[in-house]
Amino acid sequence: MSVVSSAAPAPRPRRRLRLSPASVAIGAFAWAGLIFMALPLVVIISASFTETEYLAFPPHGFTWRWYGAFLGDPSYIHSIVLSASLAVGATIGATLLGVPAALILARVPFTGSKAIAALFLSPLILPVIVIGVAILQYASALGFARTFTALLVGHIVIVMPYIVRTTLAALAGFQISMEEAAQDLGASATETFFLVTLPQIKPGLIAGCIFAFIISWINVELSVFNTTANLLPIPVKLFNYIQYNVDPMIAAVSAGTIYVSIVIVVIVDWTIGIDKVTGTR
Repeated sequence: MSVVSSAAPAPRPRRRLRLSPASVAIGAFAWAGLIFMALPLVVIISASFTETEYLAFPPHGFTWRWYGAFLGDPSYIHSIVLSASLAVGATIGATLLGVPAALILARVPFTGSKAIAALFLSPLILPVIVIGVAILQYASALGFARTFTALLVGHIVIVMPYIVRTTLAALAGFQISMEEAAQDLGASATETFFLVTLPQIKPGLIAGCIFAFIISWINVELSVFNTTANLLPIPVKLFNYIQYNVDPMIAAVSAGTIYVSIVIVVIVDWTIGIDKVTGTR
């Protein structure tokens, strides 16, 4: 008669993680890069709290004075609202134009498709200052130069490549058979897009929208050619201000734009998830 032992199996020894010199070097290089990119932000935010009349790092004392001066100036609030409206409008406009263009380029083979794709991506190659001059000439010929519409058109032009490129990347691994199955089950073309296609390309599209918003938010080169005294986005207003004054209020305004970016990233993380946007899950 055999006896079956009920004793639990011995636990396996844990493997120790061994880091090679190459992985340590890559990790150190990555951390050095992150610190190098984050350090200017730390300097700007710290300098915005200094009590001195000039930029100082480390800050001397702590005060909210420069934020009060910034928020107490209606022209800065107007510029921030204008920049936000411009960035949101440019992102929406580029999405409405760029997503259909990416779908056609990815799905419909035709003669000259590569040339059309290169045309959509050309704003990434051309200097933005050249595009700004071109938009000014174009808007002047049509009679709407130096207006919000001219700014919006220019910003849509420079941010559309990000929407098109990220959408094309998301469509690269998409199976058309899923759309065909949905249509076989009775879904219309619109229902198929919103219920099947859009959820699949959503990470790439959201990444493109984030890039588009940021590029529009910080743009100076194109905007400077199409602004007036009453139509100044916040980057152009800062550019004009630092030509004559350099004080901690500049740091406070710059820090405010950094806070806006942080809030956007946090909202995206809470509502959608950064891992889903970047495609890591």
